[in-house]
Amino acid sequence: MPRRARLRIADIPWHVVQRGNNRGPCFFAADDYLFYRGLLESLAKEHGCSVHAYVLMSNHVHLLLTPHSPDGVSLLMKHLSQRYVQRINRRDGRSGTLWEGRYKSCLTQDEDYVLACYRYIELNPVRAGIVAHPRDYRWSSYRVNAEGAASTLVTPHAEYLRLGGGSEERLVGYRSLFPSQGVAGAMDDEIRDATHGNIALGSRHFQDRIESMLGRRARRGQHGRPRQTTADASGASKVE
Repeated sequence: MPRRARLRIADIPWHVVQRGNNRGPCFFAADDYLFYRGLLESLAKEHGCSVHAYVLMSNHVHLLLTPHSPDGVSLLMKHLSQRYVQRINRRDGRSGTLWEGRYKSCLTQDEDYVLACYRYIELNPVRAGIVAHPRDYRWSSYRVNAEGAASTLVTPHAEYLRLGGGSEERLVGYRSLFPSQGVAGAMDDEIRDATHGNIALGSRHFQDRIESMLGRRARRGQHGRPRQTTADASGASKVE
């Protein structure tokens, strides 16, 4: 069965996940994280993508970004993946790819869904049991978005800016999205399902709009065979 083409639209946020091959490691030392992050910054600028949130785990990465051309994300991920693997292969005398097939992605609705993706991404190390609080994980955007750490990589999304009229108010508003106990978010399952299914993450109205723009389905299809209609004795149709 052929793979479904990606939902590609400019100026709508994307949640992107790329995993290591067979869920194996893709980062082996601090220098690897630093190189990947620097490469992400330079290539995001080159291919017209604004990065809003990220986390680099030992065996996968999550990115929330907005492309400013339909092919921006595809070009970014292609060159980012290739150049990173080339560096690791040269250094370690290995061959082949580090990555498991295609990256996963979904288009993300503005409003609450974007901020839910921010939170979902930056809580990854907490869900994995690596740290107790996202601020304790070095390789994510949490300290930038929640504590105001300087960054030339991260660009705030419009929904983030709406958290407050000034920078301190926004930081307080952003931190309020992260509960002191527990890490399960109300939209976590929706985010996973949309990302793995290459569908639009958002309301039915948002999905309708994406389908109208692309002329193709942007939500989960119904399981089973389509219903058929037959005519009864009077000639009226009925659903079977």
